[in-house]
Amino acid sequence: GKKSTDKALAKAAEVFGLRDGEEVLARLGSAELTGKGVVEALYPELVGRSREADVAPARAVVGLADDQVSQRAPCCQPVPGERIVGISRRGRGVEVHAIDCAALADFESQPERWIDLQWHSGRHAPVYGVTLEITILNDPGVLGRICTLIGEQNANISDLQFTERKPDFYRIRIDIEVRDAEHLHNVMMAVEADVDVAGLERLRDLGRLPVPDAAERPGG
Repeated sequence: GKKSTDKALAKAAEVFGLRDGEEVLARLGSAELTGKGVVEALYPELVGRSREADVAPARAVVGLADDQVSQRAPCCQPVPGERIVGISRRGRGVEVHAIDCAALADFESQPERWIDLQWHSGRHAPVYGVTLEITILNDPGVLGRICTLIGEQNANISDLQFTERKPDFYRIRIDIEVRDAEHLHNVMMAVEADVDVAGLERLRDLGRLPVPDAAERPGG
């Protein structure tokens, strides 16, 4: 019979008025549909988690000058609780990186760009995006169970992409929103404990980092 993940895609096709699951995947690939939209259609109970917190996202980082604005580096996606450092970027304010981010090697010869930062010690809102790559067996209920496990940990799913499809397994990328490093750890432990999860990795992608302009390169 039809495998569970295929059934979930077929259900999504029905919700969106599409021909079949293949068309859902095609629309996801062309960005006509978003993974978040598919998740909300299939699992509405996972939408709209509480965001109560003591620390506003705009005040999450401590150590900036009054006129400096920070943004999380898209390559390493640091979250509160992880050691961080700031890199001053021309026209982009201060980019906040995890202390072990590979992208920092590009700035080793420019110490004047480095800024000592730390996270605010208060309770943060679950708004910090992290990308997980999960390999799941294509067995009954697995996709829905993984989404439910993430929701049970009070993490929001902001996007979902199918990156590889085989008869027996799927590889998916799920963007989740967490409060801090402990929250992320709890989510990953819950997902990894599922017997039908064959692999789980937190993705860090240097390809998502803006290319330095000429003035930012060493010697520039």
